[in-house]
Amino acid sequence: MRSDRSQKSPLGLKIAAGLGLVFLHAPILLIFVYAFTTEEKSYQWPPPGLTTQWFAVTWNRPDVWEALSLSVRVAAISTAIAIVLGTLCAAAVSRSKFFGRETISLLVILPIALPGIITGIALRSAFALTEIPFSFWTIILGHATFCVVVVYNNAVARFRRTSGSMIEASMDLGADGFQTFRHVVLPNIATALLAGGMLAFALSFDEVIVTTFTAGQQQTLPIWMLEELIRPRQRPVTNVVAMVVVLVTLLPILLAYYLTRDGDQIAGSGK
Repeated sequence: MRSDRSQKSPLGLKIAAGLGLVFLHAPILLIFVYAFTTEEKSYQWPPPGLTTQWFAVTWNRPDVWEALSLSVRVAAISTAIAIVLGTLCAAAVSRSKFFGRETISLLVILPIALPGIITGIALRSAFALTEIPFSFWTIILGHATFCVVVVYNNAVARFRRTSGSMIEASMDLGADGFQTFRHVVLPNIATALLAGGMLAFALSFDEVIVTTFTAGQQQTLPIWMLEELIRPRQRPVTNVVAMVVVLVTLLPILLAYYLTRDGDQIAGSGK
């Protein structure tokens, strides 16, 4: 048994980890500070004063609510599509053996591996070639391409950690495919699907590059924020919205982490 002293991390490693965290999160903390600044047109440090007036201004801006509504609707529908398609792909790849399985798995995860601008250009070219007008649904199609990957990665990992003997036992007891999926498979992969869906929602909600190529004249919340930064007045409103976006996307990511952190055990391996 190792001593307690041998289990402690070196001081230098702790300092390096702390500096890394500061480097990653200090810019985000600046967003929170500038959301309360009294300065309207520039970013001064330290802020000349603090106020909460920009929260009321943001609340009364109809363009903010329109952009937020569009982002939430796009993210919700894209996530629903991703859960269905990602689960089916994961089930096919993990529970079946066929020629080209690894190639199909690579093709499924390729959209998230490619730079977003490549995906955006490809989608825009495809929509132009098929004469599909840019609309709410073109944004959803664009977001679904990478949301499927997030759900697929979570689901396929959980499928591979689910013991096949449980499915065989269900079949031996007379259950059909749907009953086996509902009563055996789904309870074992439910947390992985929920975590994948939350991550997909957060990823879709924050997407900028692909949205730029597929939105046409519509503005999701990230696109609205990008355009507002160009304007020289009421810049703290953008920081207020950015702070809300950080909080909205952080919560599902944390919940997804807690749902999947104990998922390294094989379900049913002891039965």
